Amino acid sequence: MKKVLLKKVLIIDDELSVCRFLRAALEAHQYEVREEHDGRRGIQAAIDFRPDIVILDLGLPDMSGEAVLEKIRSWSRVPVLVLTAVDADEAKVKVLDAGADDYLTKPFSVPELLARLRVALRHSLATDQEGHIFVSGPLSVDLEGKVVKVEGQIVRLTATEHDILRVLIKNAGKVVTHRTLLREIWGPNAVEHTQYLRVYVGQLRKKIHLSDSVPEIIVTEPGIGYRLVDKEEDV
Repeated sequence: MKKVLLKKVLIIDDELSVCRFLRAALEAHQYEVREEHDGRRGIQAAIDFRPDIVILDLGLPDMSGEAVLEKIRSWSRVPVLVLTAVDADEAKVKVLDAGADDYLTKPFSVPELLARLRVALRHSLATDQEGHIFVSGPLSVDLEGKVVKVEGQIVRLTATEHDILRVLIKNAGKVVTHRTLLREIWGPNAVEHTQYLRVYVGQLRKKIHLSDSVPEIIVTEPGIGYRLVDKEEDV
């Protein structure tokens, strides 16, 4: 019988009730789980356990979750899903800009958690998507040929709109902060010009939202940035 290799999840969280909840949910969906309850042990586990994804709480007893993320990012690109009880936009933007792949605000549902994990894992396994066809619902994008179609109809985009869409596709299913988009498209000197970005994203939305039958593909995360709906995202 062929052995099934389980995806490995490292949980770094000092709340034992949360860890029990996460372990039960993940093991029921065929994930291998390891728990650590402080930052230093979590960093060492990220080296020894070699997880496929890390679930990281920001409030740890010995060091901040941001510091743990910085340490992990110094040598690894493993996807990191941040758990936070803080609902402040500034805190979410900070961890996303620091290298987190996504975040969940406590309390959260199991279906949302599992969907976010699947998106982060798919993204980590994907190679560079340049030259490939990206499909999300009615949206189809030939990144090499710069051909955009919605429900089979070609949509004409400006060069800047193509660049914004390319960055969102590269991070499909993930939140891309305003700062990241501005830096990627216009360079480091434009990172504060969020109103400028809103105008272009608004124009792009109008072009790819052809009718009420077409669901929203670019979702706004208020005060933070934008998320392009992943083709298999189910929340």
